[in-house]
Parts: sequence; C-alpha cells; structure tokens
Amino acid sequence: MLLETYQAKGLLTVTLVNGQTSTPGVYAYRGDLVLKEGTLREGSTTDRRPPEALFIHSALIIEDDKIKFINGLLPTLNLLPVFVEKYKTDIAPDATAIVYVENIGKSLQVELEGVTYILLPFKDGLVWNEILEELYIEKSELKNQSAEDKVAIAYAAAKTYKSKAPLVSFAEAEDNTIVVVKDAAVGAI
Repeated sequence: MLLETYQAKGLLTVTLVNGQTSTPGVYAYRGDLVLKEGTLREGSTTDRRPPEALFIHSALIIEDDKIKFINGLLPTLNLLPVFVEKYKTDIAPDATAIVYVENIGKSLQVELEGVTYILLPFKDGLVWNEILEELYIEKSELKNQSAEDKVAIAYAAAKTYKSKAPLVSFAEAEDNTIVVVKDAAVGAI
C-alpha cells in the first residue's frame, strides 16, 4: 500500500491520521509529507538529518494506490514542482488538488503533469480549518465521523469545488509571488 511505502521510506512525519476510511480500499492521511529528505549523517546509510522541505499539514486520499486528493501548505510556490516531481507517479490523473501557498498574493490555478492545482494564498491559522471553511463544510457534518472519514468528506466536497482563479502557466504564477513577512513576536518572552 502506498502510505505504508511512504512510511517505510520516511516520507511521512508529524502524522495525525493514517488509515482506511469507511470505504474499503480508500485511505486517508493527514500530517507532514517530506518533499526533500535531510542529508545522511556522516558515516550512516540510514540515519538522516531532519527534512529540508515539507508539504505541511497535508491531507491526502489514496485510492487504488493513487493519490486522489491533495491538500496542504507549501511555504513557497517553488516547492510545488518539487512535490509533483517526487510524487507524480503516484498522483491520479483525475486528482483534486487544493494547495495553500504562503508566498502568493492571490488565488491561481496551474497545471503540472496533467493535474490542475488550485493555489490559495495563506496568511495564518490551521490549514485543516481553512480548507473546511473554503469548502463550506460545517462542523456538524464531521460530527461522529472517524478522522479518516473527515478527510474523505473534505475530498468529496473538493471534487465539486470550482475556483474562479485564472489558469496560468507556472512561470506566470511565479510572477505573482510575494515576499512573506513573518511576525517576529512569537514564542516565549
């Protein structure tokens, strides 16, 4: 199974959800997905440093060993092709992809490897809460559902989601990136 393969390769981190939905053969994942592995520690063939890049707070639906739903946060737009290159053989041609990106100023759509990625700007908050709000999913719809089925509910809503954002080339999308200024007043005082 795809998620077990990713787990064995160390590609899943900070895992919140990883299991089968109530639909046999359909699996849900929520957590961070590794885009760039850390380098191997000196003298080791297996011990790695922390990942260099992550697809943060991702939510995936896997069906027939193909990724059918993609959601999460990319700190920078230039990580989208990294994600696509790393996972393209596992992404279904009809995948639904709604991705938050910190360094874009407006909603856009881009097509990479035959899949259209809806890109939404992200300021702050929890990615999971943002996607539920974007898809108009009420908390009552999620009540008494398993964690895996909550991801499946988001996927079902995402399949009918229509973005009004323009479909642009990746180069045009890069022209719409912004400089992200982080508030330095975080953490212990």
